[in-house]
Amino acid sequence: MSLKRRIALSLSIAFSLIFGIMMFVVYISFNDFRRDEFKERFQKRLVFTVNFIEKSRDFEKEAPIFFDENSDNVLLNENIMIFNAEKELVYSTLKDKKITWDKTLLSRLDKEKTVYLEHSSPEIYATLRNINGDNYYILTSAQDVTGESKLDFLKYMLIFSYVVSILLIWFFSYYIVSKFLEPLDILKSDISEISVHKLTTPVVVKNPKDEIGVLATSFNLMTNRLNDVFQSQKDFNSSAAHEMRTPLTRMAFQLENLIQLENHSPKTKATLNQMLQDVHQLSDLTISLLLLSKFDKEGIASVYEEVRIDEVVFDAFESVHRNFPEFKMDFQIDEESSEDAFLTVKGVKSLLEITFINLFKNAALYSDDQEVDISIKETEFRIIVNIFSRGSIIPISEREKLFEAFMRGSNSQNKSGSGLGLRIVKRILEYHKAEISYTSLSDNENLFTVIFNK
Repeated sequence: MSLKRRIALSLSIAFSLIFGIMMFVVYISFNDFRRDEFKERFQKRLVFTVNFIEKSRDFEKEAPIFFDENSDNVLLNENIMIFNAEKELVYSTLKDKKITWDKTLLSRLDKEKTVYLEHSSPEIYATLRNINGDNYYILTSAQDVTGESKLDFLKYMLIFSYVVSILLIWFFSYYIVSKFLEPLDILKSDISEISVHKLTTPVVVKNPKDEIGVLATSFNLMTNRLNDVFQSQKDFNSSAAHEMRTPLTRMAFQLENLIQLENHSPKTKATLNQMLQDVHQLSDLTISLLLLSKFDKEGIASVYEEVRIDEVVFDAFESVHRNFPEFKMDFQIDEESSEDAFLTVKGVKSLLEITFINLFKNAALYSDDQEVDISIKETEFRIIVNIFSRGSIIPISEREKLFEAFMRGSNSQNKSGSGLGLRIVKRILEYHKAEISYTSLSDNENLFTVIFNK
């Protein structure tokens, strides 16, 4: 999950919990208020009843007339039952109904004097009062229809408000967080576009005082330092290569002249030839190291052109054939290639020649007969080049590291080489969005397959 979504989710959950708790507190508080208000109305009705009993001369005869005349709307569905000291019913507002009561409630009044049953339906407020020297048990029951309807209305309003508010909170949390972190998205986009050729291009710093601005400023400072390091490395590699190639070329030229112009003993001539081969190998190593550090994907892509693979193969073969006169090539185009095959890809011809030169050199050095078979097949989307040779195969345990720098297999013993050839091949083909793989068809058959995407 992205940082933006995590922040928005955390804020939304926090606000949802806080808002839900506040809604619950409001509901509970209103319920307590309703209960206290209803209880107060019970108490007012009790005082009214007690005053009537105290002032009445004949309570049992005057009660029906009194309560009928004073039946106001203080309590809805009000019922009053009055018991004497012997807990006998002396008056009830219930008419034409079988009157029942809870005797245990009257017993509780002996101890507690006042009992309020708010969770019963209807609610009951009972009290024991001494009026004019006599004890009376007064039970008043009623329903708080108005309060309960208001409480239900409040409950549904709170639920509706909570749902709507939560939806708005979740939406605006993500929107606000997205707005706040928009500079971070811009920074990420700018950073993703930086390459070796664009190290000096600074990322945009909108507000240098906030954390993202400080991060962008620090990143720009880092890229400037990296650019200085890379530039120093490139300058060193270029200078070192040029300085090394000049004396190596001179040494190779003098050795060739020395071998051709003077008569030497076979032993001396073999030594000179070995020295010449070592000089050529050192020169190839210098060029290879320069190639590994010089190019990158963006730089090469800017000079791409249409290149015919068959021409590249023949030019590479001619270059290798000069150093290995006995080297031979069998070239063919696969019959399954489409009729309008042009065998062309987008790339840099000189680099692709280096790719096949290195592959042909390996075939010339490690094959038993110094012969390589080349077959090219073009389909609608790809060009497949197979390089086949006979000789010692690469062990399975070494194939995973075959294209790493300075990797030389066990089959390369007593063979000259730098261990950079296949690494350069891999690097160049990656720049051209091509692939290379190695398989052994049998105990002495090697197959390199190069696939170009058209």
